[in-house]
Amino acid sequence: MTSIAARFSINTDDPFNALRAGILGTVVTPDHPDYEEARQVVSIAVDRHPAAIVRCAGTEDVAFTVRFARERGIEIAPRSGAHSGLGHSSIDDAIVIDMGGMRGINIDPVSRTAVVQPGVTSEDLAGPAAAYGLALTTGDTGSVGIGGLTVGGGIGWMARKYGLTIDNLLAATVVTAEGEILRTSVEEHPDLFWAIRGGGGNFGIITDFTFQLAPNGMVHGGVIVLPATPEVLRGYLDYAPEAVDDLTTISFLMAAPPAPFIPEDRIGEIVLLVGVTWTGALDDVAARDAALAPIRALATPIADTVEAIPYPVMFVYTAEGTKRHGAAIRTMFGDDLEDAQIEAVIEAMKAASSPFNMIQIRGMGGAIARVPADATAFAHRDARIMLTVLGIWYDPEDDGATHRAWASSLWEQLAPASRGAYVNFLQDDAEERLPEAYRGVLERLRSVKAQYDPENVFHYNANVRPK
Repeated sequence: MTSIAARFSINTDDPFNALRAGILGTVVTPDHPDYEEARQVVSIAVDRHPAAIVRCAGTEDVAFTVRFARERGIEIAPRSGAHSGLGHSSIDDAIVIDMGGMRGINIDPVSRTAVVQPGVTSEDLAGPAAAYGLALTTGDTGSVGIGGLTVGGGIGWMARKYGLTIDNLLAATVVTAEGEILRTSVEEHPDLFWAIRGGGGNFGIITDFTFQLAPNGMVHGGVIVLPATPEVLRGYLDYAPEAVDDLTTISFLMAAPPAPFIPEDRIGEIVLLVGVTWTGALDDVAARDAALAPIRALATPIADTVEAIPYPVMFVYTAEGTKRHGAAIRTMFGDDLEDAQIEAVIEAMKAASSPFNMIQIRGMGGAIARVPADATAFAHRDARIMLTVLGIWYDPEDDGATHRAWASSLWEQLAPASRGAYVNFLQDDAEERLPEAYRGVLERLRSVKAQYDPENVFHYNANVRPK
């Protein structure tokens, strides 16, 4: 008699059959036609071969996969948006817990809340929320996944008005290292809830987030493009952290792109492109212009596109970042730059290793700084600026060495101004800079880690070891 396994073409030697049988999602192994696509992440510098990619359908799939992997001693690599610069969401011989297909969004316009699954991107949420006249401060690029963004902090386009992404997190569902499903909030497992807000992916896999949304589906947004001079950069550094709360800016020292709003004869010129989100009343143009006047006064703008727009339109300005690319990243929180450091960043951009390199500067302060320092695991409430050096390339044949050298050389000149690091932007310097990333909260994080992940199962990250 023909066996059931033979009749249904089941390979009884396949170690992942038990996993396939236990979940609603799909298990993609190297013999699967989708494997090559499924193993890719945003970074083209990452070329890894997991043992399996589990495309989870929901929380139960995640929990079952964790238990399956733990029982067999297989490493786990959680993935939501796959934006990790070091490719932590694609590890050789590991099981990738891929939540990219978990993209549910449930918005309650009365309570102004949203329940969001981890595969949702910043742009995915922005559109439906804006339809209700609501928004959440999320990633600066539309493709940034909610999962990874949130556990690191989330410093987005509305942060100075409404705080970080984590400051708007009301609750979350977490799958622990034991495969247990926990609901967390300030009332439920408050220590774990504290840790997941800024502590990176160290404490569990979050399978849904409940956020408080802001009443700002429409904003005054766009860019003000200025010539890159020491005076302009100094003026921006002085003003951005001190502006009124309604003004959040993210600036990019970069080669002017071939965008429709850039005059043809200025394309390629090193500029300071100031991305603007003004969250004040739409009809209060006078207040908006008063807030923008100090930026516009720094120099005659090369371009100025600020106007009333639906909030999701802001992602059009950073659409280039949605493409697969390699990136050499160095990041810091601080208060200011010395004049010599301002000169250094401008000179570095003139000698950039790639036409896509940039230095990103975000003005902090506002609502970010008014959250008590011990309320979350994000340790940089008092910083005035966040600066990130980005060496970017798009050629998959490029090994990135010249871009890493460029970023490292500039970083050596900027490092003395640093007093903190953003965990979401750490790369090969993560271990040495861990005390900077978790300044003042590392020991508390280690205690929480010991409670919820004593064997350090979740260690493909800026790793906090259990105490």
